[in-house]
Amino acid sequence: MREFLKEGILVETGARTCKNGFTVVYRIDLAKVEALDPTLEPEIETGSTVAPVQTGPSTGPLWPGCRGRHGPQTILKPPTRKREVAAEDEAQKILAAYPPDRLRGKAACLAQIKEAMKEGIRPENLRQAVQAYATDSAGYTRSKVCFSDNWFQSQRWQAYVEKQAEDREKTATLQADHHARLTALERDLLACVERLVTTCEVSAKELSRLEESSTTRMQSQMDGIAQCVTLLVRSQAVSMKALRGLLNEEASYRTLDKQLSRSLSLARDAEERLRQS
Repeated sequence: MREFLKEGILVETGARTCKNGFTVVYRIDLAKVEALDPTLEPEIETGSTVAPVQTGPSTGPLWPGCRGRHGPQTILKPPTRKREVAAEDEAQKILAAYPPDRLRGKAACLAQIKEAMKEGIRPENLRQAVQAYATDSAGYTRSKVCFSDNWFQSQRWQAYVEKQAEDREKTATLQADHHARLTALERDLLACVERLVTTCEVSAKELSRLEESSTTRMQSQMDGIAQCVTLLVRSQAVSMKALRGLLNEEASYRTLDKQLSRSLSLARDAEERLRQS
């Protein structure tokens, strides 16, 4: 490669981003190639018939049942306007998290961000990576903080994304280990707590039922006492009527006796009702 560059056969024309960083793009100087000495040996007729060299791209299948040169082709649908707008919004949010005093080449940065999202990097992970770099570089001399276009061009966010994945994996592993290290005593304690909670719930329901039953019983007793008082008042009224008859010379002893008996009966009914209550 160095020899080709030195002789001018290859000429560097730029760089293109890729998954692992960037790829240098070259072009071939055909004039330099034509000026080189030929290296092919002269053709010797052997009489054998061979298939001519194919000059164009092959379109036939490589094996039976294969559709096309490289197997079944997946035709990617062009992105819709809605997806483009959503990707643009996400890219803007990600770039907004970068230290504002080191922003440069906004268009190039947005293009790099969109390219990363196309390669499968989740927008929230990329945004967290930018935020982490902004936090890490907050105390740096500003000249030590990378310009945004260089930062995205060199994919320096990738180390942060990988660290996030490692941290998530460590957290999941620690949680699994903690659950596995639970002793039999701890499991018994958890079971006891669950039983205690269940018992408390049952007790609360029973207390509610008992309170409702007590309220009903007290209401019944109050109703009985009220009936007793009513009977006593009626007995007192009959007794007073009988006493007034004693003062009346025209009253007969038979009527007086009947009224006193009625008063006594009402008093006994009140006594029985009070006993039942």
